[in-house]
Amino acid sequence: MKYRGRRGSRNIEDRRRMGGGAVGGIGGVGLLVILAIGYFAGIDVSPILNDVASGQGGGAEVTAADEEAAQFVSVTLADTEEVWADIFAEQVDGAYEPVTLVLYKGITQSACGGASGATGPFYCPPDQKVYLDTDFFTTMSRQLGARGDFAAAYVVAHEVAHHVQDELGILSEANALRARSSQEQSNAISVMIELQADCYSGIWARHAEAQFGAIEPGDIGEAMNAARQIGDDTLQRNAGRVPMPESFAHGTSEQRQRWFMTGYESGDLRACDTFNARRL
Repeated sequence: MKYRGRRGSRNIEDRRRMGGGAVGGIGGVGLLVILAIGYFAGIDVSPILNDVASGQGGGAEVTAADEEAAQFVSVTLADTEEVWADIFAEQVDGAYEPVTLVLYKGITQSACGGASGATGPFYCPPDQKVYLDTDFFTTMSRQLGARGDFAAAYVVAHEVAHHVQDELGILSEANALRARSSQEQSNAISVMIELQADCYSGIWARHAEAQFGAIEPGDIGEAMNAARQIGDDTLQRNAGRVPMPESFAHGTSEQRQRWFMTGYESGDLRACDTFNARRL
């Protein structure tokens, strides 16, 4: 993806120097232990992370790689702002309100609770912000096998797509339905939300390619590989577990790839209606 020397977004909230070292008496190793316990034992460690994040101080080391990632994220976010403003004008007949993206290292606090490297990038509806730990790109490449700058762009576009859903009123309606549903039904609705965000990411990629000429040969392949690597079935299998469809919250690798391509090939919001699709 061509991004050097291009316009960046002003809607970045940089918290990378606000924490990430020894915080609240818990050093980096201790934090990893907490996260590992939560992951393998299935324990919700968010209350601990919330306490740590609320008491954070000091400054995390911001490396040259972090600065490079921040520049990349800023340009990608700027692209989403222009693309979605145009799409809203053409397909929604309304104005798009850009999202704020919070960059951090280690841990921080959001209106949805504590954010950490374990939570991964996410969109928080109460404060309408995307949270992203710049170290996640390293995790994607080295641990998940999702390499390439456009794989990272896909992740940013996916989280921004949740804000698009929020702007359209889709996210609040779906989350209200989830709150009234059983766990299995809630997971199924979550999959619809996530696959629609993948589809919207594809729409963004199509328009970014046409508007900015920023997409290079192999970029779409990087996004497709990223979608495959973070499918629920692939993640569970790679963790040594038998895939359990009833527990899926994001969709299978095949579904994530297919819905991304649906958006990319159509460029149309109507093609991304996962909630009424005959086949997910």
